[in-house]
Amino acid sequence: MTAVPVTLRRPAYDRSPDELRELAQIAGPELELASATEIVSWAVTTFGSRFCLTSSMADAVLAHLAAQVAPGIDLVFLDTGYHFAETIGTRDAVEATLSLSVRTVTPVQSVAEQDAAYGPDLYARDPDLCCALRKVQPLAEALTGYDAWATGLRRAETHNRVIAPVVGWDAALGKVKVSPLARWTVSDVESYVQRHGVLVNPLVSDGYPSIGCRTCTRRVAPGDDTRSGRWAGHAKTECGIHA
Repeated sequence: MTAVPVTLRRPAYDRSPDELRELAQIAGPELELASATEIVSWAVTTFGSRFCLTSSMADAVLAHLAAQVAPGIDLVFLDTGYHFAETIGTRDAVEATLSLSVRTVTPVQSVAEQDAAYGPDLYARDPDLCCALRKVQPLAEALTGYDAWATGLRRAETHNRVIAPVVGWDAALGKVKVSPLARWTVSDVESYVQRHGVLVNPLVSDGYPSIGCRTCTRRVAPGDDTRSGRWAGHAKTECGIHA
């Protein structure tokens, strides 16, 4: 499907949480077999400027797709203070080449301030708390003012994500959560990248199929679960955003 650009407008009125939840419950099954472009188009038409994207900058697939549908759409990027230089570089390249409004969000505390408050290397001693402080809380604050947000989450990534709906209700955030790429396979992603010349974080070709903070991400051996390099040595598989 060829994307027809949609103008971002603020909805005529503010929807209540109950209305938003009902929208998600109806749209999820209706859009289950829709294309990613159709899903993004529905979200932009439904929520206008109260809809945004998020990206970990492993690649720019979702950003590229959304920019075709709604030029100028907001993209929220969480700068944890622990990112690989390649991830920051990918963020900068996305901002420079795509029709998006990139909003870089940082935690309340710098890394140095967090070290002073909790002790150094919190990520090694209590990764759940570190993720809460540097990812989960900043995202919740960044999404204030939006009714819905899109993520590049895919069901094929881990067993924990196999039931992720293309449109669902995020009770923790009180937002509609849109996952346009939920049904995509690795092959689908690679095909889109090649077809459109989409930016990809160089770490992906260096053994990092899933990229988080440099302190908690390791290379993955060929054939292993794509997220096995995240929080290696811990019984942790998610940062808490997609819990």
